Amino acid sequence: MTFTPHGKHLIGGEWIGGDATFRSSPAHGPAHNYAAGTPDLVARACAAAADAFDDYAATSREARAAFLEAIADEIDARADAITEIGTQETGLPEARLQGERGRTTGQLRLFADHIRKGDYLDRRIDTALPDRQPAARPELRMIQLPVGPVAVFGASNFPLAFSTAGGDTAAALAAGCPVVVKGHSAHPGTGEIVAEAIKAAIARTGMPPGVFALIQGGNRKVGEALVTDPRIKAVGFTGSLAGGRALFDLCAARPEPIPFFGELGSVNPMFVLPAAAAARADEIGTGWAGSLTMGAGQFCTNPGIAVVLDGPDADRVVDAARRALADAAPQTMLTDGIASAYREGIDRLGQSNAVKPVLNTDSSDRSAGPNLYETTADEFLGEDSLTEEVFGPAGLIVRAGTPDEMLRIARGFPGQLTATLHSDEADAALARRLLPVLAQKAGRVLVNGFPTGVEVADAMVHGGPYPASTNFGATSVGTLSIRRFLRPVCFQNLPDYILEGDLRG
Repeated sequence: MTFTPHGKHLIGGEWIGGDATFRSSPAHGPAHNYAAGTPDLVARACAAAADAFDDYAATSREARAAFLEAIADEIDARADAITEIGTQETGLPEARLQGERGRTTGQLRLFADHIRKGDYLDRRIDTALPDRQPAARPELRMIQLPVGPVAVFGASNFPLAFSTAGGDTAAALAAGCPVVVKGHSAHPGTGEIVAEAIKAAIARTGMPPGVFALIQGGNRKVGEALVTDPRIKAVGFTGSLAGGRALFDLCAARPEPIPFFGELGSVNPMFVLPAAAAARADEIGTGWAGSLTMGAGQFCTNPGIAVVLDGPDADRVVDAARRALADAAPQTMLTDGIASAYREGIDRLGQSNAVKPVLNTDSSDRSAGPNLYETTADEFLGEDSLTEEVFGPAGLIVRAGTPDEMLRIARGFPGQLTATLHSDEADAALARRLLPVLAQKAGRVLVNGFPTGVEVADAMVHGGPYPASTNFGATSVGTLSIRRFLRPVCFQNLPDYILEGDLRG
């Protein structure tokens, strides 16, 4: 099945064009023209979402679950076409797109199961105590309710799982919130075909047509119009620190400030403890290289920094990583802009007097090769720029002279999505010292693994202290992410004649 995009926005259940257009820039295959978003189109989409909110919020959990499952079914029905245009636009291999589609449909179905159970409502009932002294207690019922229309920004590095029908959209729709998606211009055709799947699911399940909208492309003013529209009540974002921070500030400056749930990036440090390095240096170094180069390093959980205790075992870890990276073939990056930013990042590292190169490879156009550098603890602690993310297959080894230096390095990191310990039983004392420090820094702490790959599950946390994300109490992956788009409401002395639905407990 070959998919030819029509290049329009989806607003209020209708495909809508416009005079302003942009042209896609695929890694291979044909380019296509798309209508470009405008602030006026954003306003129309937000108005349709606001009109749909009351009816959609009032739907039963079963009806919303069936809607989420219908979206998943409609995406699966378009599987081959999604893979075809997705690989053309992004340069990602077919297997990666197929796996990401499975994750996308899987999390839609997971949220359907989650809301059917009803636990997310966190219902609490304090019965009335009319005879309590010195004052009676009224009956109190608390429940979580949807916040209202939600804006979602598609991510460049995940055209399916963090974009049109990705985790933010799935969580918001599960909560009972209409969604307006600002599609990413790196993969507009993929966004369009997924929006077609959502439109078909809306028709199948009888949902209000304004419950979902897709606005394609457009300049910065389109994103600004979306987060400042008074009908939008929360924002989900995955992207750069600079772009996310600008939108976060706009949300905070509104007459009615709203929460901005931004996942902004991370260097995801690994700490290789001495006994682990002695026992399996080759395994750790080779595994790290594989994690660094997975998907051309274009994962927000890419482990860009490894901290090792200096000595012969550290040399073995470094040498194993260097050999594995030297054998890695160049890969196509998602966009020209990402490829350019990667080259700027490795140039910055290469020009720093604080680091020395271990392996350099050529990167040109949209092709990226791996690069590896090393530095000392003193140099690392003295140059803040070394903790900045380089989005791509670049690694930095930090050699610590003592365990205390390892702790100093850990305490010096800003907020992270993940932090990893490689340890053996003989490392227990140092691991116990590091673990609480890393838990303060990251939303997910791993032991003897690599952070690329985020399980979609109840216990997952994909977030962390700033600048990893803008809200350390939230996650953008897993069923807990639904809580971002809910607010608690307490009802006092609610009489039986208006008590219905989930409020009954």
